[in-house]
Amino acid sequence: MSAEATAPAEDNAAEGQVRAVPQELRRLFRAAPFVAAVAPIAYALSVYYIAIQVEQFDPDAKAGNLAVINAVAAVAAMVAQPIVGVLSDRTRSRYGARRPWMLGCALLGGAALATSGLAPNVAVLTVCVMFVQFGFNAFQGPFSALMPDRVPERLRGRYSTGVGLGLVLGAVVGPILGSAFADHIPLGYAVLSGLLVLAVVLFVALVPDRDNRDEPRRPFSLRAFLSAFWVNPVRHPDFFWGFAGRLLLFGGYAMLTTYQLYLAQDYVGLSMDDAKRIVPLLGLASLPGIIVSTAIAGPLSDRLGRRKPVVLVAGLLIALGAVVPLALPTVLGLALSNLVVATGFGAFASVDQALMSSVLPDPDDFGKDLGVLNLAATLPTAVAPIAAAGIVHAFGGYGALYPVAGTVGVLGALAVLPIRGAR
Repeated sequence: MSAEATAPAEDNAAEGQVRAVPQELRRLFRAAPFVAAVAPIAYALSVYYIAIQVEQFDPDAKAGNLAVINAVAAVAAMVAQPIVGVLSDRTRSRYGARRPWMLGCALLGGAALATSGLAPNVAVLTVCVMFVQFGFNAFQGPFSALMPDRVPERLRGRYSTGVGLGLVLGAVVGPILGSAFADHIPLGYAVLSGLLVLAVVLFVALVPDRDNRDEPRRPFSLRAFLSAFWVNPVRHPDFFWGFAGRLLLFGGYAMLTTYQLYLAQDYVGLSMDDAKRIVPLLGLASLPGIIVSTAIAGPLSDRLGRRKPVVLVAGLLIALGAVVPLALPTVLGLALSNLVVATGFGAFASVDQALMSSVLPDPDDFGKDLGVLNLAATLPTAVAPIAAAGIVHAFGGYGALYPVAGTVGVLGALAVLPIRGAR
């Protein structure tokens, strides 16, 4: 056989070896999508149930009370990730740096989620949701750091695809699971929080990490603590633009998802009982778009070696989906909107972590920097409900949320274009 004939086969074999997942990482790649879904399911369950609980406590003040709960709880979320990121960067144990924090924080979040079902009023519910957000956000910090810690650059698109699929499906599946207990909310909280904690326990037990007790550790100091909330945007402009893009895209998405139950009632005209039944089904209708976009976008970005075009298209899809109900204020319009928005968000989530891992400033501070970056995903849960409530009151209806969310989505997509460290 000639050299010309064998060369392509050798090239293909070499490329296959480059793209193959090493044996020591295969269990991580298989399990990561499932554990990535844990926190989004917890958040989605909380959003779904507290919207019902708040309306039951005081129907006339539901929009304002929901905004306050989400805003106060998001403060806890914003504190959690950077601080736990700094601590996990400096943790040395036989179980590695990340797994002890993942387990402890998931236990805290799970206990708070179970307790939320027993809240007798808005004040107690607010405290419970604060601990839910703190626990599961603190869990996400060290979990996110597993990718830059352990996954080679050439495989990050594939890994990010699996994690992104878990993140987006978790957000969709959460209300669906919750709706099975819509008439027995305390039981739903208890059962589902137990399953989420079990998933984390299994991950920590079955996915090994290296003993890092012999690695040098930078000392923890007040400066390190304060730096947990800051990355200099002048010295690291790529990080700034990545943060801004994520903040805006999550913000537009949060405006719609936080008030979805009330949009179904007060914009489309459904009763409370119908809204509780239909809103989770709208998420189910979006699954085909999520699965297809997530499965395509991540591997495509690896093959092309380009992440930014995918984020740009994803943001434009989110913006397009956000305005569909303006033309079609019906259940069908909500379903189409969910489908298009979820398709865009699935594509975004599948490449977001790979893109963001390229803009991290310091390899010794992956946990801290990812904690700061993840503020861009948690800040919207504080700002978006307040902004959305203001928009509703200013314009006298929920329909005004749609064009605002669409505009925010476009701005988020455009924000990634100035990033120079990634294509």
